[in-house]
Amino acid sequence: MSGRHAPRRRLPSRLSSRFPYRPAYTAAVLIAVAALIAGLGLWATSSGGEGDDARPAAGELPRNAVSGEPPEGPCAPDAKLVPPCGAWWGAYIPYDGDGSLTEPVYAFEKKIGRRLDLVYTYHDMSGNELDGTLLTPDEQVLGRDRMLMLAWESTVWKEPHHAGYTETQLGWKNIASGRYDTEILDPQIRRIKAYGKRVFLSFDQEVDARIKEGAGTPAEYVAAYRHLHDRFKRIGADNVVWVWTVSGYLGSAELMKQLYPGDAYVDWIGMDQYNYFVCHDTTDWKDFDRSQRPTYDWLLANVSATKPVMMAEFATVPDPADADRQRDWYTAIPEVVRTLPKARALVHWNRSVPGRGCDLTVNGGPGLDGYRTAGQDRYFAQPVPNR
Repeated sequence: MSGRHAPRRRLPSRLSSRFPYRPAYTAAVLIAVAALIAGLGLWATSSGGEGDDARPAAGELPRNAVSGEPPEGPCAPDAKLVPPCGAWWGAYIPYDGDGSLTEPVYAFEKKIGRRLDLVYTYHDMSGNELDGTLLTPDEQVLGRDRMLMLAWESTVWKEPHHAGYTETQLGWKNIASGRYDTEILDPQIRRIKAYGKRVFLSFDQEVDARIKEGAGTPAEYVAAYRHLHDRFKRIGADNVVWVWTVSGYLGSAELMKQLYPGDAYVDWIGMDQYNYFVCHDTTDWKDFDRSQRPTYDWLLANVSATKPVMMAEFATVPDPADADRQRDWYTAIPEVVRTLPKARALVHWNRSVPGRGCDLTVNGGPGLDGYRTAGQDRYFAQPVPNR
């Protein structure tokens, strides 16, 4: 995840009717009261209150998440979950101190006044229930009304939820050789297959930053990626949408080209670009456009001009000298992203990273105001598929 890489690297809007927090007003008082009561019941079920009775037990195979009919019409997403009329609005939200993912996601959604389209989570290859199990009980609950994106790292983390960003590399050549197929890969692939619903999957995100950590060579990564992809296909887990994710740091341009597995193995291209500002001890404030466009343009020109682009992690730190600057960074997003037509998903990194001035969250203040305003733009009000 990006936090582990950050210190080392360089180193008038409309809310959609599916947003659960928009108040509904009617002309008749009795109808309004009935709607309020119904809404409270729906919130209790969708927010982990009374609906917790339906939570799958840890270790169980995922329950099939497919239900109902897929969206129809000109704005319905295609088979690779590309929305033709706008872009997905997502976020990575850390687990809370009680080990819950659902509660912090619900709390974040309440702050921003809408439901996230996409929730991004991270996993290692330990195989344990805490971090090595794809589609945990909390993920399955969140996935009922949202899409999931799973980052799967070929490492074993040394702390729960990668809190200290230390890990043991399994090695790309070992992944490619099939050494971990039976013990690690196949059980998790079967879980995703049993889930049924389409999910985004990123294997070793920010891959260009992993070479120096001993993961292997670019050729070994390509072999490992293709092996994992083919393993999903062999087992019949065809509900995966493949996202190849790089940091997007253009100082690693040639390396990123070497790491691309090929169009036949990639559905989306992901990039993780930030405005770090004082977090990296610079005086260069990059607005949203300057922080994203150079890498976006380079990827289209040098990797693939046909794949949709996911801003798989993005955020800005605040400017200590100008509190409103962070708000303006976020409010500019809808206008800018409309000029980046291949950018079809934006996923906010809502976590601080180690270092002075490295708070990338939008949990309050002007940053939250700007992020909330951006997320309520109609460009980010696309019909989320339930299958």
